[in-house]
Amino acid sequence: MDLGTVVGLVVMLALIFSAMAMGVGIGPYIDIPSVLIVFGGTAGALLIAFKMEQMKNFGKYFMIAIKPPKENIPELIKKMVDYSIKARRDGILALESDANNESNLFLKKGLSMAVDGNEPDIIRTLLETDMEQTDNRHKSNGTIFDNLAGYGGAMGMIGTLIGLVAMLMNMSDPSKIGPSMAVALLTTFYGALLGNVFGAPIASILSIRNNEESLVKSIILEGILSIQAGDNPRNLEAKLLAFLPPKERKSQFE
Repeated sequence: MDLGTVVGLVVMLALIFSAMAMGVGIGPYIDIPSVLIVFGGTAGALLIAFKMEQMKNFGKYFMIAIKPPKENIPELIKKMVDYSIKARRDGILALESDANNESNLFLKKGLSMAVDGNEPDIIRTLLETDMEQTDNRHKSNGTIFDNLAGYGGAMGMIGTLIGLVAMLMNMSDPSKIGPSMAVALLTTFYGALLGNVFGAPIASILSIRNNEESLVKSIILEGILSIQAGDNPRNLEAKLLAFLPPKERKSQFE
């Protein structure tokens, strides 16, 4: 679980609701017409903008932000170096059992192709295509939250206009001005809350998760091609460590 994301969400919500409670309380901020306009309108807009298959996985995408799959990159590099040593000592066919038992599907696919004797250009093309398509899918799914932020704000503005129109049409009846003004203001509040607490921050962290996965796959791709080429394990390690920040580059040969 990503502690930073969880703590950030909890702290934001806690501070917002605490400030509301210390003022006039939570009750005055609950308005059913405003909820219907903002949350209902945003949900409807998302259903129009995205495929049903994507919307069914909305919760799954949200959980990736909260609890992302983690890959220990230094351990991954060590594993690639160990594969390189084994391949140079016993031949690349010796990695067949390792490929079959590999839990990382991308690494398993690449090792299997190398063991099967595919040309380096074919391996690079197929793995890069896999990476590109995965990246496109992740970006497409991440835009759900980008659009959530935009639609939430837009629905808040629509609600504000609805409330203002109702207020102006009932200026002669002071008892109706307050409820209409509440709808006008609370829809803006709900829209801002939806967009800036859930929409934009989740879209941002999902983009970071996608970049992290792309980094891992780039390391695997370069490692597999180096293993197939019979590169010296030290050179392979140096190449893969270059993907990391300088302070994280620790060689197992030292």
